[in-house]
Amino acid sequence: MTLESILTTGRTECGAPVTSKKRLLEHIAAAVAADNSDFDADELFNELLARERLGSTGIGHGVAIPHCRSSRCRSITGMLLKLEQTIDFEAIDDEPVDLIFALIVPAEAHDEHLKVLGALATAFNEADYRNQLRSAEDNETLYKRAITN
Repeated sequence: MTLESILTTGRTECGAPVTSKKRLLEHIAAAVAADNSDFDADELFNELLARERLGSTGIGHGVAIPHCRSSRCRSITGMLLKLEQTIDFEAIDDEPVDLIFALIVPAEAHDEHLKVLGALATAFNEADYRNQLRSAEDNETLYKRAITN
């Protein structure tokens, strides 16, 4: 799995203007559904929200990886956002988040789901990687920096 295989420039957003966790999840669901007609925005929002209710997907260092399984998902789908302003995400380190990598996986992709989450967590644990993403000023630069890790 490479980020390039699950992320597109169309699902990479620099300066996303969201102000809360709920608005972020709505924003992600709407953007993914607009990019891929297999998804329904309301259903995807509810799946992301249901997973978040199990426990925050804020992994620390200003990063969150909201994720869910979806019966509508045919292949692993990602979306990367750099927020305009940090938001509270109830992260494990209690720090607000500004880097988000949303992940939607097919309902039956259990092992692959865990591998991708692990790879993302490892990448986002590197300060240099986070700093490169945070210094991006447009969608294209953010995308290029994300996939060249």
